[in-house]
Amino acid sequence: MPRPRKDSEILSATERLENAFWELLADHEYRKITVTEVVREAHVNRNSFYYHYASLPELADSAIMHAVEHSTVQAPRADLNPDIEWRRQCSLVMNDPVQRQRLDRLALLAGSHSSPELIESLKDFGRLMIINDLQLDAGNLDLKTDLMLDFTVGGILAVLRRWPELSKRLSVDDLLNEDVAVLAMGVYLSMSKENMLAYWSRIFKGDIPGDFKTAH
Repeated sequence: MPRPRKDSEILSATERLENAFWELLADHEYRKITVTEVVREAHVNRNSFYYHYASLPELADSAIMHAVEHSTVQAPRADLNPDIEWRRQCSLVMNDPVQRQRLDRLALLAGSHSSPELIESLKDFGRLMIINDLQLDAGNLDLKTDLMLDFTVGGILAVLRRWPELSKRLSVDDLLNEDVAVLAMGVYLSMSKENMLAYWSRIFKGDIPGDFKTAH
């Protein structure tokens, strides 16, 4: 019987290096992480590291970009009911171990081991992902859209700061609770083509979707 293959035999060098970055960031301040520690954790040599990356910050940017890009949560499509999409997205993220691991990793960027450079990288990639999802022209944004992007990314960062605490007790039903849904869906729907005035009118008139009324 063939022996089981180790991760180092299955994953590419870049995947191992990115995984090593996240593992080290969980236990060390970013400013104290070295290339030597990364290659040791990834079980690759320094030549392999410098073949793929010019520096540790370049590895960090690559790891952050891939974590953001592979996030399941996407802007709601104009042809789908955004209320239903919100429930589907919440269920997918909260019940998928891979997505929860990505949230755990992204939360490290907002934690005590992070740095201003890592936070800025997260903001930049998060903003770019939303721009791409909405098919916007990054060089020609109106003021309202530009501010909404900053507001959305700031809200995501605020959630990530609290994710280590929230992840232990947060459930799908919590995200579908009326009070939380008003805040979270306000950001989510702003990314769609929905008429936001109509949405808030429904909220304040008490015309909450049935799914939210029965969440608790």
